[in-house]
Amino acid sequence: MTPTQTDRAHLVRITGSLAEIEPASAAFLYELVRVGERGLLGEVVRIEGERATAQIYEDTTGLRLGEPAELTGESLVAELGPGLLGAVLDGVGRPLPRVAEVSGDLLQPGVHLPSLDPDRAWKFEARLQPGTEVSGGDVLGVVAETPGIEHRVLVPPELAGRLAALESGSFKVGEPIGRLADDTPLYLAHRWPVRRPRPYARRLPTDLPFVTGQRIMDLLFPVAEGGSVAVPGGFGTGKTVIEQSLAKYASADVIVYIGCGERGNEMAEVLDEFPRLDDPRTGGSLMDRSILVVNTSNMPVAARESSVYLGITIAEYYRDMGYRVAVMADSLSRWAEALRELGSRLQEMPGEEGYPTYLGNRMAKYFERAGRVTAAGTPERSGALTFIAAISPPGGDFSEPVTQAALRVTGGLWALDPALAHSRQFPAVDWQTSYSLYADACAPWFEREVAEDWEAVRNRLFALLDRERDLREIAGLIGAESMQDEDRLLLEAAALIRELVLGQNAFDERDALSPLAKSYALAALAEEFHEQAGAAVRSGRALEDLDLGAVRQALNAVRYASPEGLDERVAEARKAIAHSIGKNSVGEGGA
Repeated sequence: MTPTQTDRAHLVRITGSLAEIEPASAAFLYELVRVGERGLLGEVVRIEGERATAQIYEDTTGLRLGEPAELTGESLVAELGPGLLGAVLDGVGRPLPRVAEVSGDLLQPGVHLPSLDPDRAWKFEARLQPGTEVSGGDVLGVVAETPGIEHRVLVPPELAGRLAALESGSFKVGEPIGRLADDTPLYLAHRWPVRRPRPYARRLPTDLPFVTGQRIMDLLFPVAEGGSVAVPGGFGTGKTVIEQSLAKYASADVIVYIGCGERGNEMAEVLDEFPRLDDPRTGGSLMDRSILVVNTSNMPVAARESSVYLGITIAEYYRDMGYRVAVMADSLSRWAEALRELGSRLQEMPGEEGYPTYLGNRMAKYFERAGRVTAAGTPERSGALTFIAAISPPGGDFSEPVTQAALRVTGGLWALDPALAHSRQFPAVDWQTSYSLYADACAPWFEREVAEDWEAVRNRLFALLDRERDLREIAGLIGAESMQDEDRLLLEAAALIRELVLGQNAFDERDALSPLAKSYALAALAEEFHEQAGAAVRSGRALEDLDLGAVRQALNAVRYASPEGLDERVAEARKAIAHSIGKNSVGEGGA
């Protein structure tokens, strides 16, 4: 018997991006639905009796009551396989370049394409023999996905059994490459629910640094591989430039950039800049090891939540291959705003500033997906997922709920200061507010790999900057010219540190990336100058007799030195420091 209109699932209420469906007693939470004649994609977020409420990921303009709704029986999943690197996906995994070929420059509702190109063939090289017992996470073979990245084809996490067949050759993602003894087919790709963390064998200590190439971060506020850090900052403080610099220079094998609710022109700039950024590792395009997940502010807010889960699921997949993955999310504030809007439409009890009361819990579960782990399966391999979360607090107020919720679960804070940004200090990280909980754990690695006194230099740098803060308050009251020479010298040394050690030029190739050896050398030289000049001043020499200009010029030469010429520039800087102080011991007429 053909079901009537009232027997079939259909729309009974529409409120913005929320649609209510009846009958839907068989629905489950977070089940995907297709609603309306156009088949708009949505997700069940509430079930009451025969009625299910779905948040729609697309523009609901034109939906009418009575239109059909289809429960798909599965939750939102990510397609994981070769072809992700270099991809530009929207919040639900649609490949935007291929969508543009179908629907034009404007994203049309109801257009659905798989994340992976079903028509592209990949050369697969098998690494296991038939008869081998396999389980979730085992490496079946490899595909050369992009230059420098070997895509390791994994057994899906929930499969196990004896390998009956596995062939090398050219395959599309939808073609079987082998099968298990129970006839379960194996493919180059598999699907995984985005809201469920991917399994791993065990979690490893976060005691290896995530080297950023940014001096203020590596020296003062290091983050560990597998760690997480919040980067809050108001408009114009350089969040996007910092994340692009990290994507290019940080010690990560794969980059996942999530543009969550950002302005369309800003994301257009990212889409234009990333393919043109040169990868310092290979000389090719940075897109060869990057995935962009794009959800602009003019897209439906419901898709913002799915975009952050899609991005981190893709990152977990490459982590399971044994790669170091960095996730750049810009920004979590827009995700939280989407939760607030949806919570309001669902008539949930609001928390502080209208955000849902579960904001902290939801954010904690998300941040927990970062980590350094031993992957499941064989051969044994370790991978890391490092999470860099930009936050856009209204008015730059770090006491607002989203920033505070992030700080309760993250291991580091790189607080961006508008005053520093306006004074052209880049990165505009406020060293008085920022912190890192990973510094002590990573210190042995720095002392072993860079310099034995790394931590001592770092601590002295902090002490000098703290003392400078107090002296600046005094100078503001009585004037710097009324202060003692020793205190004035400290202010001068701190200015050198702020400008030449902590500051970088993002547009100069030799300064945009600062190797650890250069970062340490600049900090040690600045401290060496302050120590030697302080001894000279305490012995009775006037501050005006010190040749500060020569010291500044020498440190600037170290700052822009090439890796090959670094040692020579450091030696010249030490001579300049000694000369600027030593020549005063014999007076102006001495030699």
